[in-house]
Amino acid sequence: MPEHTTPNGASSVLAGMGKLLPDLEALYKDIHSHPELSMRETRTAGIAADRLKQAGYDVTTGVGRTGVVGLLRNGDGPTVMLRADMDALPIAENTGLPYASKVTAVDADGKTVPVGHMCGHDMHVTWLVGAATLLSQARNAWKGTLMAVFQPGEETAQGAQAMIDDGLLTRFPMPVVVLGQHVMVGPAGFVAGSAGPITSAADSLQIRLFGRGAHGSMPQASIDPVVMAASVVLRLQTIVSREVAATEAAVVTIGVLQAGTKENVIPDDATIKLNVRTFDAGVRKRVLKAIERIVNAEAEASGAPRKPEITPLDRYPLNVNDETASNRIAEAFRGYFSPERVKHTGPAPASEDFGCFGTAWQVPSVFWFVGGTDPATYTKAKAEGRLNDLPVNHSPQFAPVLHPTLETGIEALVVGVLAWLGTKAS
Repeated sequence: MPEHTTPNGASSVLAGMGKLLPDLEALYKDIHSHPELSMRETRTAGIAADRLKQAGYDVTTGVGRTGVVGLLRNGDGPTVMLRADMDALPIAENTGLPYASKVTAVDADGKTVPVGHMCGHDMHVTWLVGAATLLSQARNAWKGTLMAVFQPGEETAQGAQAMIDDGLLTRFPMPVVVLGQHVMVGPAGFVAGSAGPITSAADSLQIRLFGRGAHGSMPQASIDPVVMAASVVLRLQTIVSREVAATEAAVVTIGVLQAGTKENVIPDDATIKLNVRTFDAGVRKRVLKAIERIVNAEAEASGAPRKPEITPLDRYPLNVNDETASNRIAEAFRGYFSPERVKHTGPAPASEDFGCFGTAWQVPSVFWFVGGTDPATYTKAKAEGRLNDLPVNHSPQFAPVLHPTLETGIEALVVGVLAWLGTKAS
């Protein structure tokens, strides 16, 4: 751990991290090997609750089904909330790690699927366990109340709202700020963030197009939903290229196109599932209206027997970092890390339900990124123009390098908390 002098006691809190690291590394590998699908994080939640209890926190479990809230009251002062998400993805891991997941589970549709921590939430849980433990061990360095929240269901945009709906705002003290972080592609040991929009709004939709089935040898007797769907997919690509200004940003991705069961049978219907990312409420509204217009127009042009069904699947809000709180975090980070390790970054097209907490409480929130790529690997890929070749979050090959990713995430949480609760110089 680097030596630093900070105005809020970070060095004294983090002095015990070296002794804690072997246990935290083992914890990370254990959680990584035992991933759980969204809203089913029973084992992970149990581990988080046990670790908080061991550290002296007042722990409440089952908040929003599997959420965990730990409170550590340490004298007069404000409350700061730290959040970590716990869920994994229905993705088969292909990292080759000795602790790689081999888990399968039955999903909400009754299908058996592989499960893997391919977004780094196992690292998030470990970070928060580490930070919560260290802050408990060094209570003389801060005053106030620390609220550690382990959230379920981030990958399905359910968990934050489920905790809010289960009385989070009335059962627990209101924080003055909500803090969170995410491991991403980037050199390990670095942190990055900015004020304003930090992750995009996201809308997922299912579109069902209706035709008339027929024998593959007699297409004239059909209204072919496959052709209809193909036209829709191609035309949807023009929304960003022709309806969104170059100074604005949006992403429209078709992730699912399903139709038919046999090569010589024209089916009755086709299904498209798509995802939209935007950073502005006006752009979001225009893109969603354009999707509806194009889908209905293509169906009408094909002579479809009925209008398409457009069904929302999930929605993530635009995640906006409060400017004053973000500047406070950035100053604290620069005071602990070397300035070169604190980067300014634009908003990421990934999405998060983290912002629901600050919005619900009407308090500032700050979300930032922690690099998880081996620095030498990242530097080489950047020099060769191959950054896009690095495995990103949700890739079967995504695996943050353990060190210094583990240390940096814990340091960032501690420094962030002490920007509000710290009382002593170190």
